[in-house]
Parts: sequence; C-alpha cells; structure tokens
Amino acid sequence: MEALCRDCLSWFDHDPGPRCPACGRRRVLAHAELGSLSIAHMDCDAFYASVEKRDDPALADRPLIVGGGRRGVVSTCCYIARIAGVRSAMPMFRAIELCPDAVVLRPRMEHYAAVSRQIRARMEALTPLVEPLSLDEAFLDLSGTQRLFGAPPALSMARLAQQIEDEVGVTVSVGLSHNKYLAKLASDLDKPRGFSVIGRAETRAFLAPRPVRSIWGVGAAMAAKLEADGLRRNADLAAADPVHLTARYGSAGQRLWELAQGIDRRRVSPNEAPKSISSEITFDDDIADADALTGHLWRLALRTSDRAKAKGIVGHGVTVKLKGADFRQITRQMRLERPTNLAETIFRAAEPLLAGAMDHAPFRLIGVGIGALEPESVTREDDALFTVADSPTDRAERATDQIRARFGRDAIIRGRGLR
Repeated sequence: MEALCRDCLSWFDHDPGPRCPACGRRRVLAHAELGSLSIAHMDCDAFYASVEKRDDPALADRPLIVGGGRRGVVSTCCYIARIAGVRSAMPMFRAIELCPDAVVLRPRMEHYAAVSRQIRARMEALTPLVEPLSLDEAFLDLSGTQRLFGAPPALSMARLAQQIEDEVGVTVSVGLSHNKYLAKLASDLDKPRGFSVIGRAETRAFLAPRPVRSIWGVGAAMAAKLEADGLRRNADLAAADPVHLTARYGSAGQRLWELAQGIDRRRVSPNEAPKSISSEITFDDDIADADALTGHLWRLALRTSDRAKAKGIVGHGVTVKLKGADFRQITRQMRLERPTNLAETIFRAAEPLLAGAMDHAPFRLIGVGIGALEPESVTREDDALFTVADSPTDRAERATDQIRARFGRDAIIRGRGLR
C-alpha cells in the first residue's frame, strides 16, 4: 500500500492512516496501485463559475449561474447553486425557479479559453501526451515521467492540481487509472478538489453494480433499449455473449461489452482533431421572420468561420441546427464541393437549408457549423496541385479578415449582419 498527502505532497510506502504524519491534515490518498497507474483525467470544478468567482471575490459565497438569457440554458453553475438542484444544460427559467437568489452572468468564452490555455501549458510541462476534451478537461498519459521528475505519476498529478489552484486560481479534480475510460469515471467520484483512483484489481468489482446508463456514450435511447433487453447493469453486459451483443446492437455491442469490464485500448492522443466547429444562439423570444433569421445565420456563419480560421481548419460539410418552440430539433446538412472555412461560403450553403426548414418556424434556437474537418494546409496544397485559384469573393473576404484583425471585429460589417 502506497499513499500521498495532497496537502504537503509527502509520499509514503505504507498507509499512514487518516492523518498525514508530516502535516497532520486529512487529505491522505492510499491505494495498493497508487505508484503504478499512469493515465489521468483532470477536470476543472465548475470551470466557468470558478473563473468568475476568482475574478470577483464578492461572489465567493453566492450561488452563481453562468448561462444565457431566460430562454437559454445553464452553461455551468457553482456548487452552492447545485445544492438547490441547478444543473448544466438546464433551461434558465427552471434554474431561476430553483435558485431565485442566484447571480446570473453571461458566459465570457474568450476569457475562459485564455484561462484554459494557462492550465494546458502547465499540463504540457508535465507530459506532451495531453488530449483536451474541452476547455476544462483533458486526459494525460504520464508513462515514463517518473524518471524525469523523480516522482510517480500520482504525486506529479497532485503537484499539478496544487499548482493550478495556487497559480491559476481554480480547483480541479483528478481521476487516475490504467485507461482513459476509468480515469474519467474516477475524476467524477470525489468533486470538487477530488483525487480518486481505480486500480486494475478492483476494476470489474467497481463497474459491476453500476447502471448501463453510466457507460460513456450511452444516451437515453440506447439505455432504454438495453434495459428493455434485461441489460440493466454493467455486470449484465459483461456476462452477455459479445457476438450476440454485436448482432443486436451493431458495432456498439462489442464496445459496450468491453467497457462494462473496464477494457479501453484507446491511447491518449494529443493531436485528436475536433469533429466539427459550430456556433449557435438561443433567442429570448421565438422568431418566425425569415429576414431576421437570415441575419442571425450570417453572424453565426461569421463566428464559425473565425473559429475555424483561428484553428487552421476547413470543413467538407455545412450543418444548420434549429430548435422549434416545442423544443423539437431540426438538422439540415449539405456536402460542399471543396472544403472551406470562409464565412461567405458557409452562409451561402446554410441559407437554403434554413429556407427549406421555415415551415417549422418559429424557432427558439439557430446554429450553423462545419464538419468533416481537415487542416487548411491540405486544401491549400490540393489547390496548388490542381491550380485552383481563389475567387474574387474569397480574396475579398481574406482582405476583410486582415482589416478586422487589425482594427477589430466590427471594423467592417456586411449589410446582412445588421438584420
């Protein structure tokens, strides 16, 4: 049995008991495999809310909700608001009903992204094998770092968590295990400021009683189908014949059988590319006016374009997402002849998709995105190979981008953006 104190960062080759012999505090973590596990998942605690409370200490003891408008949803909320029942993705009106005294702030995504970069830099100083999942969470593979830092991965992660809290001002929770799936499960076991371990020896016993709904990637529809077939717990899936599961559920059947036993062969991949880039807006009041919706569509296409250009990514397809007054979601897609990240091209592809869905108006939400992504450099190389030249419209947009980059995003505004 090995142990570490998460306060003074002392390491022990035995379980010292509930209190650390060095500092007397109680945040001692002991586990038989603590010194040998190397796959970690780090998750910032209520990230957006934590950043807002860090920036404004007057909010420290107040319930805080970060979200958009009375028709929007909760992006995140602090743990005080969670006690009242508020949860991420909950409609804002419901969150306010549950916690009427909450302070509500609009998200500041660029600011959160800047804080995320500070955290990412500290992760990458520890290991180059960092796979971000979002602004506030990532996988880390610390295999081979013990010789470099003179500490087992568990101690290095405890040091990192303390460093982020001291230097960045937000807290994190850590899960440590022998693969990505279990590391992510572990990070949710003891939030906030948690550090949990799932070892190889306990994997099956830990997973067996958990419901199938807890399996990563199992949504409500799949869970209902599994439960209707009598597969309610991980133990039920693990005991099933994987051939039968594959016949019944397709390729997901084999994956479910493996995850139910804690088998996950995926590597931590620092170069994992996003599958899509999109932007959306939820209106305060439902909108049925086609002209107003077209104005929003252009602004969202421009925002999506800016994000794709910043990442050096182009997309082969355009998607328009709409949500009706009855919360029914409508998705329309179009494949492009050439991949793009240009706002004008995205808008021109999205406009007929919106027009074709206007029979379902009014809408409470509209979004536009690009998918089937690849690096922009690949497209440029193909264009050079086949002597494909930019059109006058493309050149005009790139010139506009240079002006906006120098003088601000609102330096040049298209007429349709004023609708």
